[in-house]
Amino acid sequence: MINKSRAVTGEVVVPTAIDAVWEAWTTEAGVRTFFAPDCKIELEPGGAYEMYFAPESPPGLRGGEGCRVLAVQPEQMLSFTWNAPPSLPEVRGQFTHVVIRLIAEREVTRVKLSHDGWGDSGEWDLAFAYFETAWNKIVLPFLAYRFKYGPIDWDNPPNIS
Repeated sequence: MINKSRAVTGEVVVPTAIDAVWEAWTTEAGVRTFFAPDCKIELEPGGAYEMYFAPESPPGLRGGEGCRVLAVQPEQMLSFTWNAPPSLPEVRGQFTHVVIRLIAEREVTRVKLSHDGWGDSGEWDLAFAYFETAWNKIVLPFLAYRFKYGPIDWDNPPNIS
């Protein structure tokens, strides 16, 4: 059963212009600088939006495989499906929904994230907790880090806490 009221939310201010932040989220070269070491992006509704956190692993175990773009509003909004990590097989095949919104503010860009479509109990609770941490303690901070210090070195990622 889907819990319509439960969502992971996050926000970060990135020290750069909106077009650069948009490119980071929507191109394969951009994604590799902060989100994942490898990916497949087809920026159109129904196109792939797959993040490979373990690109050398066998298919099905690389990360955000099978995820799709839902909607695109250039330099304003990106929406895509998302799945649980391979360690949570009961919910991995069920896709949730992420919306990224970009807001230009003087010399920075505010990024707002909302991740919903969660079920209740069991592995759903584990997935929710996992992504509360992943989005707010890793992905969004890595995005800000990327524009402050440079691309993430995936062989030696920064310890951001």
